[in-house]
Amino acid sequence: MTFPSSLELMAVVVSAVYGVLLASRKGMDVIGVFTVAFATAFGGGTLRDLFLDRNPLFWIKNAHYPVIVFGIAILSGLIVRHIGRIRPLLPLPDALGMALFTLTGTAYAMEAGTSAFVAVILGVITGTFGGVLADLLCNQIPTLFVPSPLNATCAFAGAWVYLGMLHFAAPERYALVAGLAMIVGLRLAAIRWNWTFPAVREAKEGGSPPG
Repeated sequence: MTFPSSLELMAVVVSAVYGVLLASRKGMDVIGVFTVAFATAFGGGTLRDLFLDRNPLFWIKNAHYPVIVFGIAILSGLIVRHIGRIRPLLPLPDALGMALFTLTGTAYAMEAGTSAFVAVILGVITGTFGGVLADLLCNQIPTLFVPSPLNATCAFAGAWVYLGMLHFAAPERYALVAGLAMIVGLRLAAIRWNWTFPAVREAKEGGSPPG
């Protein structure tokens, strides 16, 4: 197993756990939990593979990935039973899964011969769009698209750190660790201090009516 493949497996596990926790907030049964966990773990990577015309899709090629997600969903009752203890840690699997998927997505895009900018964009899609699909399945506006602690921006910055270090001939494992630290650290800081972008709203014409 190569180092990027190891990262991908870790990303699947932590993203599936985050999907379980998200589904549990909505009181879903085990089918709903599996569906949300599946979308969280595989949604972004599936889009990446479709854009890059990679066949078969990564979770079909690695047939043990869906089995692992299924097992996590089956154990969701045990995970949720201890939700009170781990609630303060919920941002960690979110940030870690996003970081791992972002870097593997960026690496796969570069292997496919894309430009650096396109590779970063595909890395961000890999790292964030599983969460978008999970939010939609939970019948809520994706947090990626509304004022909320920085998300895609963290992935974008970390992917550039990874590529920048590779550009200057740093060993790949060091580049991966640096990118990982950037994404996770920036994401956790954004959650801690509520760093957000303002909402874009259409200006109202005419101002307020006279009193």
